[in-house]
Amino acid sequence: MSNKKHPEYQYLDLMQELLDSGDRQEDSLTGDVTYSLFGKQIRFDLSEGLPLLTTKKVYWKGVLHELYWFLSGQTNIKYLVDNSVHIWDDYPLRIYNDKRDKEGWPELTKEEFIANISTDTDFANKHGELPFIYGQMWRNWPRRDGGGVDQLQWVVDEVKNDPHCHNAIVNSWNPEYLYGMAKPGEACRFPICHNMYQVNIKNGKLCLQLYQRSADIFLGVPFNIASYSLLTMILAKITGYVPGEFIHTFGDVHIYENHKEQAREQMIREPFAFPKVTISDEVTSLDNFRPEHVILGDYQSHAPIKAQMAVVGGFNQKIHKKDESEL
Repeated sequence: MSNKKHPEYQYLDLMQELLDSGDRQEDSLTGDVTYSLFGKQIRFDLSEGLPLLTTKKVYWKGVLHELYWFLSGQTNIKYLVDNSVHIWDDYPLRIYNDKRDKEGWPELTKEEFIANISTDTDFANKHGELPFIYGQMWRNWPRRDGGGVDQLQWVVDEVKNDPHCHNAIVNSWNPEYLYGMAKPGEACRFPICHNMYQVNIKNGKLCLQLYQRSADIFLGVPFNIASYSLLTMILAKITGYVPGEFIHTFGDVHIYENHKEQAREQMIREPFAFPKVTISDEVTSLDNFRPEHVILGDYQSHAPIKAQMAVVGGFNQKIHKKDESEL
């Protein structure tokens, strides 16, 4: 029997380090308290399975559909809502509420807003958009001349044509639309957290490294690990390589104060073997990939652990808003 430590302990050990020695910080907008470290890294050998964490159940359906949403370059949450994935609901609602009084729109509860997105196509087209979200940045980066750059397709082509390339990078961090750097009224209202990734071929295997500037270790990171590991596997399939490593590099990685007890509960659990993923041979390009092409097998996990999600980041009105006309 192998004495090799289960790779999930990288995540659990990082969470313990945050609890033990994280720097206490307070969000300037919400007052939420976190404990953070800077410049950490974990890495997963995808030959050992998909690192879908097992010490608590991870929302696989959300991982799969959100990744497809990105890969297909979509910017409207209606696809997610129609597939009962609600992880991005708060941001279009925030934009709606910011503009509601000025535009004379009715006040809506979150439930009413999402119901309208689901049932009213005109409403969804008008209010479901998240411009400059990851999918647009990956597949249609806005150019100064009004056109777009398909960064991800360029990466696929580059890897196929030159396996030794060092420039297969997809960037989501566009200062023109971020924070106080943006023109009035053009700032993103959601956080660009996983801001760039690079694909590299090593020993005949396709590897991917993500740089994530800001990472919620308890709620967000398990989702991000699974999503970008699956992305690595899909890109390997399309380019004809075997999946290698997913490397997750963090800028500020943190745990929220109100997640500490849940984290302690998770850390006493023993990991199970990672599940296996099968991707259909029908997947030959970015554009013909569909969620149904992915089969997850043998996923065994402990029970979910609930925690409150913080809707922060992106556009801090206290710091970045200059006047009401910018909304």
